[in-house]
Amino acid sequence: MLLYLDNCCFNRPYDDQTHANIFLETQAKLLIQESILTGQHQLIWSYILQFENEQNPYTAHQQEIKKWRSQASQLVCASEWIVTTAKNYERYGLHSKDALHCACAVAVNADYFITTDKQLIKKAQAIAELKTVNPLTFIQEEHFYEN
Repeated sequence: MLLYLDNCCFNRPYDDQTHANIFLETQAKLLIQESILTGQHQLIWSYILQFENEQNPYTAHQQEIKKWRSQASQLVCASEWIVTTAKNYERYGLHSKDALHCACAVAVNADYFITTDKQLIKKAQAIAELKTVNPLTFIQEEHFYEN
């Protein structure tokens, strides 16, 4: 199963863990990462994810997230199709970077687009080709605990 985790999902462990929901999303995200490392799922990495990570002001966080690029089974490069598709997704109210993430996920037929951004999840529901969920929903839908 192909998974696209966006930048806010990768950064969730660095957020304030005293909030229960953030803590739970972090634990779910870490479980997803473990499933990638064990080969249960495959990770997608994209040029926009790389770009956003390079803008991270916390160098240590940036370096840790960058390591996941080497775990990706697919790398998505910029293309005219992705840019055009992203512009179409902006019509749903997506910000340009979010639209690019979604277009990259669709370009390689991701099974799931995983994010912790609630507004992005709401707006991306209009994209029929993309199943957008937060990490908790993903592990619930994938029945992690039954495997």
